[in-house]
Amino acid sequence: MNEHGEAPPAATPPARSNWLNRTVAGAGITSALGDFCYETTTVILPGFLAALGVPAAMLGIIEGIADAVAAFTKMVSGYIADRLGHRKVLVLLGYGLTPVGQVLIALAAGWPLLLLGRIVSWFGKGLRGPLRDAIVIQAVSPETRGRAFGFHRAADTIGAVLGPLLGVALLGWAKQLSWSDSTGPFRLALWVSVIPGALAVLAFLTLVRDPQQSVNPALRFFSSLRALPERFRRYLGAVGIFGIGDFSHSLLILAATTLLTPRLGTIEAAQVAGLLYVWRNIVQVAVSYPVGVVADRTGHLAVLISGYVLGALTAVLTALAFWSHIDSVPLLAGIFLVAGLYVAIQEALESTITAEMVQPDTLTISYGALGTINGATKFISSAVVGTVWSTVSPVLSFAMAAGLMAVGTVALARLESKA
Repeated sequence: MNEHGEAPPAATPPARSNWLNRTVAGAGITSALGDFCYETTTVILPGFLAALGVPAAMLGIIEGIADAVAAFTKMVSGYIADRLGHRKVLVLLGYGLTPVGQVLIALAAGWPLLLLGRIVSWFGKGLRGPLRDAIVIQAVSPETRGRAFGFHRAADTIGAVLGPLLGVALLGWAKQLSWSDSTGPFRLALWVSVIPGALAVLAFLTLVRDPQQSVNPALRFFSSLRALPERFRRYLGAVGIFGIGDFSHSLLILAATTLLTPRLGTIEAAQVAGLLYVWRNIVQVAVSYPVGVVADRTGHLAVLISGYVLGALTAVLTALAFWSHIDSVPLLAGIFLVAGLYVAIQEALESTITAEMVQPDTLTISYGALGTINGATKFISSAVVGTVWSTVSPVLSFAMAAGLMAVGTVALARLESKA
């Protein structure tokens, strides 16, 4: 009530036609620059590790630990933001840590500094992710969340296309120069990638407005988690089961590199594998917005189930590629195509479904819970897939991943059937 005893007017939701506003566009530009920075590392890291003599098991462990750090950071950052109401500062800090991690990786002579650099970058990723998503979701109306997130993920993935392209181009140019060892071209690409990382911080600072600065000092961490809706907790269970099989796509790049190396050599195989990853990201850019539009019209959960089916198919096809010793670039491109489709659906819709299931005052901590489940299970998946690959066989490692992803898909389908 105001001083005249009248109820304040209700907040007017964003107009349907205004979903592409300054905040959504600014977050997309920022994410594109941020992905430009760290996806350069993603595409060249397998080749860099090969040049350093680091085995596949260590790549899986490095990626898994980094994902786990990001996951638990997402939970804590969501709680702090909901309690204090200052999300933008934390997002800026998160984007700032990514280029710092790149510098550490560029200086690495072995796996310890590589791990530290990846942890720093992924800590920043975990810090910013749920807060940025909450800012975007509250800048649009519920009816346009799918297309807003589809646009954001498409913009985000543009950076994931340009970054790897830069990395591959620099590798091709730098390998013609004289280097003291084979890691030189990889280090050059890492140093150059620091520039867009710094620009991402500037873009978010100047373009994005946080539509909510509410403070909730009474918020308690564990009680907030226990109060999350039962349906949302079951949704997290399905996401978690799928995630135990949802390995880091750095391992998919390494798979392509490994399969192509006997025919092409390490550097050229790494370049081709990098271009395959670029192709995956191009597919993701192309379909992210259409996926959001379709989901807005037909239902987000049903579309996500189809994405999970494609995820399991990706793992099955990778296992078959090792079984058949495939070294055909077009056939490998088909696997990366399916991977791009499923990642586009997964990244666009897991967050929008979360927003449908929880209350606005716990949205950020709910995103934190989602991110924690995703990251913790990806740690398990990446570490196990990499270890089984190195100690038993890559066929078994990806077949195991496919089975777990299939079980998660069934669990999600059961949740849809009970809606």
